[in-house]
Amino acid sequence: MSGSTIARAGLVVVTLCLPFGTASAASPFAAMAGSWSGSGVLSTTDGGQERLRCRATYNVANGSAQLGLNLRCASESYNFDLAGDVEYQAGAVSGSWREATRNASGTISGRASGDHVDAAARGDNFSANLSLTTRGGRQTVSIRPQGTNVTNVSLALERR
Repeated sequence: MSGSTIARAGLVVVTLCLPFGTASAASPFAAMAGSWSGSGVLSTTDGGQERLRCRATYNVANGSAQLGLNLRCASESYNFDLAGDVEYQAGAVSGSWREATRNASGTISGRASGDHVDAAARGDNFSANLSLTTRGGRQTVSIRPQGTNVTNVSLALERR
């Protein structure tokens, strides 16, 4: 399994997973402001698993309708730095993600309802579906990439 494939999966996972979770009807971003950290497991088609450790900073703006994120994740075989901008309007989430060291980028779109988000990430060479639930200061995330040797990514994050 290449570090690039895992990195793309990790980028999309973290980009999609972190910014959306809260039960607020007005904006899913209000409860995200600040610093978060956590760990997860990336699973592959050959039965392999790799642990991830992540730290994120979220900047909320425009009455909680916009979210800027900066994220760093690492495992034994790779690390990456991610940036993204996401917007919320009337139940819909949309935005973009980018990872400069691997020249990867794409879009995010989906729906938020209560404490749950379903979304999709698309890029030139990568796509994934995501399911996310936030309760209090904890988030659980499941990502299912398509067309790669990564089959699932599961994350658990907590506010720092």
